Amino acid sequence: MTSVATVIVSHNSGLVLGTCLQAVAEQSLQSLSTVVVDAGSSSSVYLDRLQEAYGFRLEKQANLGFSRANNLGYALCPVEAELILFLNPDAFMAATTLEQAVGLMAAQPEVGCLTARLLGYDIEQGRPTGLLDSTGIFRSWYGRWYDRGQGREDRGQFDRAEEVPAACGAFMLCRRTALDQVALDGGAVFDPDFFLYKEDIELSLRLRKQGWKIGYAPELQVYHGRGWQRRRSRMSLALRRIAAKNEILLYRKHPSCYILWALVKYLGVRGLGL
Repeated sequence: MTSVATVIVSHNSGLVLGTCLQAVAEQSLQSLSTVVVDAGSSSSVYLDRLQEAYGFRLEKQANLGFSRANNLGYALCPVEAELILFLNPDAFMAATTLEQAVGLMAAQPEVGCLTARLLGYDIEQGRPTGLLDSTGIFRSWYGRWYDRGQGREDRGQFDRAEEVPAACGAFMLCRRTALDQVALDGGAVFDPDFFLYKEDIELSLRLRKQGWKIGYAPELQVYHGRGWQRRRSRMSLALRRIAAKNEILLYRKHPSCYILWALVKYLGVRGLGL
């Protein structure tokens, strides 16, 4: 039986983490363990309460960044876990999601990372938005990376399983052998130079360079409560600057003429607050 370990990074995630963990607990897959790494929540009360309820392994840290926190979670996963699921605390799976995903990975040994059809979820209203969140990450002709379908009404489009350029970090089911092959110094799987944003794309690119495929499975449907999905203005200027800066960093690590787009974007965000 294939063993799966789930890594969840929390940061003031009290509104969503309980729902995420409940969905993990309800998975039909039997061999499953969970590691939660908290990156500097202002209060740990909600974490202690949830740990008592769900029995996951909890590691509390300062706000060391999303990449470093995921790397720590990966290092704490049981050595027998063959598949590692990196899951956002605001991502909620159906009960059979992981069992289906494990079957798909077994049938496709060339796939190093599998992502799902992510559907929008309104945290404040506690219900689906009816909009798509991500069906894989793609790159436009001028170099902009984007979540395909994000913000569009969900009409069942993008319903074909396919290889995609990159996977959204909200749900990344990765093969341990693939992660170990592309690991950086110290065994890091996510590049610690990316504090937040674009780290999922960078890992996807590293996997692809080593011959692994990034798979998109539309039958795996996961709700994702991305808070700023419909209105970019809800994302703070500071976070938009981090995202723009990391796009430049991405093209420095994976050289491309598309860095021109990244530079223009960064100047626009920094100078004009776009």
